[in-house]
Amino acid sequence: MLNKLKAVADHYEELCARSEQPDFYADPQKAAKLLREKTELEPIVEAYRNYEAALQEMADAEELMGDPDMKEFCQQTYQEAKLRSEELYRQLQILLLPKDPNDEKSVIVEIRGGVGGEESALFAHSLFRMYSMYAASKGWQVELLNYNDTELGGVKEADFVINGRGAYSRMKYESGVHRVQRVPETESGGRVHTSTATVAVLPEMEEVDVQINPADIEMQVFRASGAGGQHVNKTSSAVRLIHKPTGIVVSCQEERSQIQNREKCMRMLASKLYEMEQEKLDSAVTGMRRSQVGSGMRNERIRTYNFPQGRVTDHRIGLTLYKIDSVMNGDLDEIIDALATADQAEKLQNAQ
Repeated sequence: MLNKLKAVADHYEELCARSEQPDFYADPQKAAKLLREKTELEPIVEAYRNYEAALQEMADAEELMGDPDMKEFCQQTYQEAKLRSEELYRQLQILLLPKDPNDEKSVIVEIRGGVGGEESALFAHSLFRMYSMYAASKGWQVELLNYNDTELGGVKEADFVINGRGAYSRMKYESGVHRVQRVPETESGGRVHTSTATVAVLPEMEEVDVQINPADIEMQVFRASGAGGQHVNKTSSAVRLIHKPTGIVVSCQEERSQIQNREKCMRMLASKLYEMEQEKLDSAVTGMRRSQVGSGMRNERIRTYNFPQGRVTDHRIGLTLYKIDSVMNGDLDEIIDALATADQAEKLQNAQ
């Protein structure tokens, strides 16, 4: 690992020297790419330099331990530097793990009501609200693509983009089946019901990232439906795209024009086709098991929200928090941090 770190540090120095050359910005695209690479390497190089400094401090303290007047001070200095070096070594192991190329992307989130009728639709709405509040806390923007609500305020399906750098690195752990246990608003006897909703999180792909043949797409237009609005049900502005080779269907009805809705549909389609291709690649690698933490398989129950007990339990890592109100208000960092840590630990174990 230390040889690899030395090579990374040397390459970083080359990039720094290159960026100071007068002709560096002659090719703006190339310059931007090199600057991104330099920025990505900075935390690794900084941790490596701090690690080397800690090792040097240990060596200096050890050399002076022979002096009786300095022994106690040097022993303390040595132990502190040793602890610091061990922590930095762990950090460097994580920093050197292969990066998910999609981590910096925005995401497309799809929420669907599952088992439980109207209560599942109400829970789906609660999840939409939770993710919207989480996005707001991060300074990310939520852009609706498709929103099909019910008379009681539930959501049959909600598709939306969370626009923000690094959104996928956080939101990717949310894919799967979410279960709720609570007394529904529609329940007069006070009985606790169990319902589910599914969440799918896709990295947002541009059309240029995925090859899509226009001849493979069938476009349908229809009148938007939902809670209302001046433009709803008056013009056929909603768009549905069918990708004939795969059978993937996407729709969007949130914009006023067919052109805008079609553009959003194409973004959704590109992301779905990318995900399908990635799943093929994953399944083609024999002997490799996809991490349940990292991939969040859609058919797996990943989390339970128990309102009577005020708890949220993530089943993948066995984490239980008794703060359901704050979680439903978008306070997801403690859960996501724990999932990211577990994911890193598994990758480290597999890399050894």
